[in-house]
Amino acid sequence: MTSGCTSEPATALARRFAIPGRRALVTGGSMSIGRAIALGLAEAGADVAIHHAVEADAAAGRPAAADEVAREITARRVRALSLAADFREAGAARDVVEAVCAAFGGLDILVVCASVQARLALSAVTTAEIARQTAVNLAATVELLQGALPGMRARRWGRVLSIGSVNQTRPEPELGIYAALKAGQHTLMLSLARDAAPDGVTLNTLSPGLIATERNRWRRSDPAEWAAIQRAANPMARAGTPEDMVGAALLLCSDAGAFITGADLQATGGGHL
Repeated sequence: MTSGCTSEPATALARRFAIPGRRALVTGGSMSIGRAIALGLAEAGADVAIHHAVEADAAAGRPAAADEVAREITARRVRALSLAADFREAGAARDVVEAVCAAFGGLDILVVCASVQARLALSAVTTAEIARQTAVNLAATVELLQGALPGMRARRWGRVLSIGSVNQTRPEPELGIYAALKAGQHTLMLSLARDAAPDGVTLNTLSPGLIATERNRWRRSDPAEWAAIQRAANPMARAGTPEDMVGAALLLCSDAGAFITGADLQATGGGHL
């Protein structure tokens, strides 16, 4: 008698999280958390479109990041699509949804991961900075939902996953605008979750804590300082990895999470406590 799972139970378990034939869009999907989730969805069988911002990829020193992810997606024997768009521009997010629907024939899963932030004292926050963050972190989300929800509801199956932040519950003073908009984004998910539930569409938020991403790479330049940041971040005393977010994302984007909607799953290593 062998120990552990037999092949039959393991296959049945995997089937709960499988999404073969589903069509997904991950915004901010070229790097870090967005990239990890996009690849996780592809491994689960979905065709995956990734949105990326050319300027952001270049600023991170990764101008070819979107092409690299697209190749990794197709290596998993599913369709891939890469779309560049600047969500600071009105209508850009809606255009991305329309392009995905035209290429894939519809959209079943929407992961809202693209965001911007700036570490500033309140006294240094300008009207232009508020407008920039609002456009990308909230207005674009509204456009994405306007484009994606009608089709999901008509087909009576859909998953929307908003990538939030521990800042929704434990905001840092220098990230006040970002935290307020992330909280607003989750409130938007809540406002739509009850309405869409009868149509088989779920809307949830996944809120990471400290994660080692391209965005905070500058904080890791001093190993001693980074170690101190990790110790203070959560009871686990470590930063998460983008891959740490994939399991939770698959739960909320598959039939395994069919009875979960309006939730805010805190993937923070306990940092929200």
